Amino acid sequence: MLQFQPPGFEQGAIATTLGVMACYRNTGALWHPPQSAPTLVFLHSLGGGSSAYEWSKFYPALANRFPICAPDLVGWGQSTHLQRDYQPEDYFLQLTELLESVASEPPIVFATSLTGGLAIRLAIRRPELFRQLILVCPSGFSDFGESYAQNMAAQLARTPGLNQAIYSLGAANELAIRNFMERFLFARTDRITPEMVAAYLASAQQLNAEYSALASLRGDLCFDLARYMPDLTVPTVLVWGERAWFSTLPQGQRLAALNPKTIQGFCTIAQSGVLPHLETPELVLSAVQPYLP
Repeated sequence: MLQFQPPGFEQGAIATTLGVMACYRNTGALWHPPQSAPTLVFLHSLGGGSSAYEWSKFYPALANRFPICAPDLVGWGQSTHLQRDYQPEDYFLQLTELLESVASEPPIVFATSLTGGLAIRLAIRRPELFRQLILVCPSGFSDFGESYAQNMAAQLARTPGLNQAIYSLGAANELAIRNFMERFLFARTDRITPEMVAAYLASAQQLNAEYSALASLRGDLCFDLARYMPDLTVPTVLVWGERAWFSTLPQGQRLAALNPKTIQGFCTIAQSGVLPHLETPELVLSAVQPYLP
């Protein structure tokens, strides 16, 4: 979905075991990052309509300082969409292959929400793949024993015959996407633009997009991130929207307290929801600048 990317970003492709991954890079004539700078990789969240667009208001400010890679993960955006019941191992596999191919040196990885939680688990398994983690509201959606998979939405999504209807009515149309953004993603609805809705809609309406989205909705990817946090050794910065809905600020503070040695910083973004890098990118940039090389 190159039409939603900033000027000067070009679309490429990365081959993975699970399929082709679309990837957006600052390789156009507008940008001239130094070759010696570490690559920044931006990983989007795993909700209906998610794609690399989620970070597109944030990374242009860094595009002259760092090489940038913003992929649509397999099952999302313009990447391959498999008819598959996605599991955490599918994401560990594609993220491993992405990070191994994107740069000669370990990159700095930005990730959001459930993808952030999965990145933590992969960093525990394969710390040599990461230079640093900068994570926005990372979660396993079952943290501290509070299981998302038991709520009504997850149970309905597991009901045969209902799941496709839930996706069509609840995620793959303009009204549903705007409503979801207003209720769950943003702290202030006046920050939602028509372009944001259009970008999420374009991703949600890709052929077979429902398979990856429903895996998240059913809770197939859920885990208790609190169990893994103490084992993380990759230097990590946590960024939290003050009004994040899925994983709240107090939950984030509890997660950070589990590993004070590895967590380099905890940045609270005022008056922002679970996607502060899309809602208030300038505040997130200001917060993370001190932690970048």
